[in-house]
Amino acid sequence: MKKILGLGLGICIVGSSMVAFANDEISSIVRGGLLYDKWYKVINAEKPTDTHPAWPVSNTKKKGDATQRCKACHGWDMMGKDGAYASGSYKTGIKGLRQMEGVAPQEIAAIIKDQTHAYEGKMSEQDILDLALFVSKGQVDMDMLIERSTKKAKGDAAQGSTYYNTMCVNCHGKDGSQPKEMPLLGMLANDNPWEILHKILNGQPAERMPALRALDHQVSADVLSYLQTLPVK
Repeated sequence: MKKILGLGLGICIVGSSMVAFANDEISSIVRGGLLYDKWYKVINAEKPTDTHPAWPVSNTKKKGDATQRCKACHGWDMMGKDGAYASGSYKTGIKGLRQMEGVAPQEIAAIIKDQTHAYEGKMSEQDILDLALFVSKGQVDMDMLIERSTKKAKGDAAQGSTYYNTMCVNCHGKDGSQPKEMPLLGMLANDNPWEILHKILNGQPAERMPALRALDHQVSADVLSYLQTLPVK
């Protein structure tokens, strides 16, 4: 008898050479999530030095390449001014993208290329389509996985420990202190859990970090919950 395991967006049929995914777009969605994070890193383009023309003059805390990332305006939670970026150094007053969920990717692609966003020519048509697909079909309601008022992940830290110590430990170390050039994972997970959840789901641009999006999103919440138990200093 074949054993069938639900994997979030797909179905894995164990005991057969066939692995059927209900949504074969998942790899493009993951790539779109990476582009949303830091598109120029993903496509190996020169890092922008100019401030994005749509960046509001009211925000003087960020400039240059920091303003050229989709997440800079719309947030890791994709809620913009109504989410985690309602305050802080990335406060822009720009709305999020939650209302774009389910919109045709071609329509979103046209917006990405318009005069406001101005990414036509900076990314290929496939890059823009992958990014549009992520906005349309890859959004996650992070309030289902993170308690906004406390920043605590709605996960099982004990289960997350198992995932972390089999999938993440070789690169990040037992205590989340690796690689040395990045801040402690415990600190990052407690300070900005929305960013870490995004990266758990989609990976890290231009790095070999695995994306867990194909698994049930509760797995990512469990990993995040465990990360919040790791040292913060």
